[in-house]
Amino acid sequence: MASDGILKVWRKFDRFPMETLTKVWYFQKDTARKQREVSLMKEHYQQYGITGNCFDLALWLLHEFDQDGIEAYPVGHDLGTPHAHVAVIAMSEEGHRYFCDLGDQWLNPVLIDSESKNYRSDRLQGFFPAAEIQVNSEGSLLTVEYHRPNGKVSSQDFHTTPVAIPDFLKAAEISQNTIKDKPLLECRVPRGDEIAHWEFYNWNSVLSTTQGLFHETAAENLEQWCTRIHQRTGYDQQVLLEALHIYDSMR
Repeated sequence: MASDGILKVWRKFDRFPMETLTKVWYFQKDTARKQREVSLMKEHYQQYGITGNCFDLALWLLHEFDQDGIEAYPVGHDLGTPHAHVAVIAMSEEGHRYFCDLGDQWLNPVLIDSESKNYRSDRLQGFFPAAEIQVNSEGSLLTVEYHRPNGKVSSQDFHTTPVAIPDFLKAAEISQNTIKDKPLLECRVPRGDEIAHWEFYNWNSVLSTTQGLFHETAAENLEQWCTRIHQRTGYDQQVLLEALHIYDSMR
């Protein structure tokens, strides 16, 4: 497990979804820049309960680490493209690297320094909702395998070389100006003795648990979707309705 300092910051984001609804809602505002400053994200969170996409979450997480004096930097893949994804690496007091991915809704940061005595390359529980993970860290390449309860295995590669902040912000601005036509929201949901994963994507919703997938009946209209998403996230329903209307117009 990560150090107390890293976990103290990470725990602030336990109830923060990752989503693109805020992106389209803010995209309609008359602003020159679409990547919000952390101060504005905090205002929106206080007013409406909304968070943002992986760039928003990484930027906010970096800010909180900095506030607590913890060295951290952004990493990512496919920056500047529609497939971009970013996360954060935080350094422990011993100088070990911990991979912190709010964008994919991880439960905990994971140690990625293979030379550390605490490094584990076997399958691990408690780091990702409804899946075991396996990390392989070689040089600047991190490979994460996700082992699902049904036997399905998927993987993701990250380059752990720090992304320079100007490059990160440039990629963030590109991402916030890239509007896809399918709405997405993912959040972590306490369920019994586990943390499950709820996803709303392309007008369908599903709950992923260690017992398998539970597909929910599609809502009949935007108002019902607003209610369902609000119940999962606490998001302001007017903001949800505005965002869903935008996505509905792109169908």
